[in-house]
Amino acid sequence: MKSPEELKIVAAKMEPLFVQFYKKNKKKIEKMDAEIHYLHQKISDNTDCLACANCCKSLGPAIYDKDIERMAKALKMKPSAFVQSYLKIDQDNDYVFQSMPCPFLMPDNYCSIYEARPKACREYPHTDRKKFSQIFNLSIKNTQTCPIVFEVLDALVRKKI
Repeated sequence: MKSPEELKIVAAKMEPLFVQFYKKNKKKIEKMDAEIHYLHQKISDNTDCLACANCCKSLGPAIYDKDIERMAKALKMKPSAFVQSYLKIDQDNDYVFQSMPCPFLMPDNYCSIYEARPKACREYPHTDRKKFSQIFNLSIKNTQTCPIVFEVLDALVRKKI
């Protein structure tokens, strides 16, 4: 697996190719969820997220009210105290963590609140979601953070659908 630094460099170099591929194949990609999900499963089964945890170290997920309630409950805190202790409002008016890496990321890359983690964390890297084509542009950005996303998009491009 590439280091986060290597991944960022390689993915940045590939970004124009991913963008061109998407523009050229958008209609085909809209009908490829099953194939993309297959690639996601195959690649994620062979990827050790705990060896990387780059998403937890560098991405600030949007935190919603249900996330706040769930995380606060897991920490035996009132939601208002949780917000005050851990969150801030970003430029999009969403709650995000006050600092990165994630305050719940432990030294061994495990999440101390895994069962109560935010929805965005539960669903990341999003390569197995329905209507993947709707977030293809976001996924292009995520290739610089997540080896799974990079490998899925790289496999699609190499296949030349």
